[in-house]
Amino acid sequence: MLAAGLCFAAEAHADSQVKPRVYRLSPVNQWGIELTARYWNPILSYVSVRSGVTLELKIGRTSADTTALVLVNEVEFVFSNHLFSPERERLGWKVFGRRQTPPIYSQIVTLASSHVLKLEDLANQPVGFPGPEALVAYKFSYAQLLQRNVPVSVVFGSNMDGAFAQLVLGKVKAVGANSQLAEAWSQRERQPLRVLWQSPPLHDLALMAQSGIPVKDVQAVAAAFLGMLKDPEGRQVLASVSDLVKLPSAAGFVASDGSEYDAYRKFHATAPAQLR
Repeated sequence: MLAAGLCFAAEAHADSQVKPRVYRLSPVNQWGIELTARYWNPILSYVSVRSGVTLELKIGRTSADTTALVLVNEVEFVFSNHLFSPERERLGWKVFGRRQTPPIYSQIVTLASSHVLKLEDLANQPVGFPGPEALVAYKFSYAQLLQRNVPVSVVFGSNMDGAFAQLVLGKVKAVGANSQLAEAWSQRERQPLRVLWQSPPLHDLALMAQSGIPVKDVQAVAAAFLGMLKDPEGRQVLASVSDLVKLPSAAGFVASDGSEYDAYRKFHATAPAQLR
């Protein structure tokens, strides 16, 4: 089952009689569908108006569902880190920007009140993850458990909030997490967490465009995203949606050529075979 955000019409040029093409953007499911839509729809509304290129939100029920949409060319733009494996890079997606936030980390966390104090305490226990496509929260963290020979029962929660819900309910003993999302969840739910393991720093997710989109449309969309922090209205949109999900208020977008994601590419080259 797919959920689509609202479609926001771009301001048309007065002398234009041609209805602009609608492009779809799919962000990975970092939160539940409702919260994801509440974060992205105001951003896409702003970008549509500023760029003159109409964007709408398209997401699947889970992160894996959303990535499946991307892999069969159901969307034209993505906000993702799921496309840096050798096979997927051959699909031709091009990075044009990234969200500018403090470094993110792959983590394995548990509630601060838990009796679990170290990774070895998780042996033969259920551990929650957002889903099989979650690179930072699942693949990086599960690879660490495999490398340390700590066997666990993998439990997927559809998204990060779903995984944390299982932790609170006692259905899992720990959660593989993206530090940015873990910190935001902890603030929203007022639940302190204990970090059992943390990766080296990583860059936040990338804005990417499908290779077949007209260059002028990609440039217009990129300019609108990258200009948000310089525009009072854009800053207001970012401040509002960032507060909603507990991101820094200046979590706007900056230009990128994709070189910042070499750590992701290196992971795919060196990770256990089942996670590549």
